[in-house]
Amino acid sequence: MLYIIRNLQQRAEFKRLTKVVDQIFPGAGDFKIPSEDSALRLTFADAVKLLNDAGIEAGEFDDLSTSQEKALGRIIREKYGTDFYIIDKYPSAVRPFYTMPDPLNPKVSNSYDFFMRGQEIMSGAQRIHDHNQLCERMKANDPPLDPSSEGFRHYTDAFKYGCAPHGGGGLGLNRILQFYLGLPDIRFATMFPRDPGRLAP
Repeated sequence: MLYIIRNLQQRAEFKRLTKVVDQIFPGAGDFKIPSEDSALRLTFADAVKLLNDAGIEAGEFDDLSTSQEKALGRIIREKYGTDFYIIDKYPSAVRPFYTMPDPLNPKVSNSYDFFMRGQEIMSGAQRIHDHNQLCERMKANDPPLDPSSEGFRHYTDAFKYGCAPHGGGGLGLNRILQFYLGLPDIRFATMFPRDPGRLAP
């Protein structure tokens, strides 16, 4: 991700296009990244501490609201000089049942979010690959889920035959463009936006 952003900031053609956008949306080129080749990476607990230290109440095992995430983005930009960062080790309680718990602390999970300007562009995790562990996690979910129910049976049965350790995440390219350029609405970063008032181009 840093490689992509750095190229957007350094290559002449991309700089020219960013300046065009800046004429309509001032501040489009004002995106900060660390000078080194590694992104800032904080644990969820570190992020909560930054918020609490700034007088913004955040719970150790509660998910962050959009306003808390935006405030955290401003805090991180001021303290670390970057608009791009990663938060990992989210509380297990706020992640889907199939997210792998941290083996050293099952209250947190092996999951992460990537952020730009205090807004999420990617969410991902290591997934549970063991059938028994997956079923136990489903039963312990709030509310409990039945792994043998019609809605889940085919999913959980697949793990009986073995599954390699795996994980992943999904990038939102329109969100990346919106937050990189500081656009006020995602529709400005979408070629043919769809919403309740627009279905055709």
